[in-house]
Amino acid sequence: MASEKITRSAWSGKWAFILAAAASAVGLGNLWRFPYLAAKYGGGMFLIVYIILVVTFGFALMMAETALGRKTGQSAIGAFSAFGKKYMIIGILASAVPFIITPYYALIGGWVTKYMAAYLVQPATEIADGAFFGGFILQNAESYVWMLLFIACVVLIVALGVKNGIERVNKVLMPALIVMAIGISIFALTLPGALDGLAYYLIPDVSKFSVELVVAAMGQMFFSLSLAMGIMITYGSYFSKKEDLEHSVRRIELFDTGIAILAGLMIIPAAVAVQGSGEAVATTAGPGLMFGVLPQVFTGFGFAANAVGFLFFALVFFAALTSCISLFETLVSIVDDATHKGRKFSITVCAVFVVIVGIIVNLGYNELLSVDLMYSLFGIGEYQDSQILDFFDFLSNTIMMPIVALLTCIFIGWIVKPQTIIAEVKQSSKFSGEKLFVVMIKYIAPVLVVVILVAYVMNTAHIISL
Repeated sequence: MASEKITRSAWSGKWAFILAAAASAVGLGNLWRFPYLAAKYGGGMFLIVYIILVVTFGFALMMAETALGRKTGQSAIGAFSAFGKKYMIIGILASAVPFIITPYYALIGGWVTKYMAAYLVQPATEIADGAFFGGFILQNAESYVWMLLFIACVVLIVALGVKNGIERVNKVLMPALIVMAIGISIFALTLPGALDGLAYYLIPDVSKFSVELVVAAMGQMFFSLSLAMGIMITYGSYFSKKEDLEHSVRRIELFDTGIAILAGLMIIPAAVAVQGSGEAVATTAGPGLMFGVLPQVFTGFGFAANAVGFLFFALVFFAALTSCISLFETLVSIVDDATHKGRKFSITVCAVFVVIVGIIVNLGYNELLSVDLMYSLFGIGEYQDSQILDFFDFLSNTIMMPIVALLTCIFIGWIVKPQTIIAEVKQSSKFSGEKLFVVMIKYIAPVLVVVILVAYVMNTAHIISL
């Protein structure tokens, strides 16, 4: 144990950790899911509920995970088993999540890379054609090439190490991402009719408040902050005990929420300006919004369509890359902690795994198109209505992450007790949110996680509609 602590990687400082964790949190969920939900639930009211949940529920879970990682100096499995081998199962479940997510996230990252490149060489009208995306993923091997290129970028950066790779890339990509998001948002607001979209997005409509809105906001906050997948435990294990942990977590929340709000500013006003309605963006979620609706929106920018399209997908590429780096680094840390064979061995094993499983997920859009695991295993939807990617997404996001979060709350709140985390935080600073943390982690957060789990399973089974 002693030698492991000595040789373990570490962040160069507080802001390196903040940028890395924020980069992990700012992913595809912010850029295609947040605007969709904000539009669906009336804009301003959704924003208010989301922000409240981030600074309470999200704060408690993120503090618990990062402090647990810093205290033990281990990734998820080692962190939980440090308190007894019988708790290793929580770490195993948490570790399984990034192993499920990373391959399909890399596939989507490949799609984004393709679109970013396409806006440099093809007319925006061609890219906006409804057949463009389908032709890309269904009819040829090109999607495999772009996925492998994206994976290569991720592996190269992680191979350079925590300081020389992840830190350096995040110091460039995170500011670039923010500047690009602000620039596109300002440009979108210059379109005729965009101010109507801005009003729709920012002004709260009390009539839109509902239980479904709260559940949807909880789900978005939960997945957006990279919780319950071992990432924050891993990143916390690289964090110096001399740095202010509470201050850092608050800054991560600020970055993540700010980018999500900017994503809404980029998309919703532009959708209103081009399509004439604030509800337009709410009609399509997920890949359909990113790769179908938005390219159509960009054609409304006229002569600037290709430039705006390229900048937008470059922004999405940065967000996808930084998030996938954190996922892959978590895989490497888990394998390294388990085998003690070094980072080179762990990176090689994880890279091979991601490539193989990524190819299988990609096959779900061509050779294995007829395979519907959602219907076959869970009886959800109609036959051949979903792909392998949908199954992986459902298993990780809808089932496993809420279960891991619930077990983490019970573990911290009732087994090792909140004082364990509080003592870790207070090693380097005061803990101004101590009372809030205790109440949330012991009582409120577990209930909210159960609500998320039940609601999203019922939503996926079409029992309710969120």
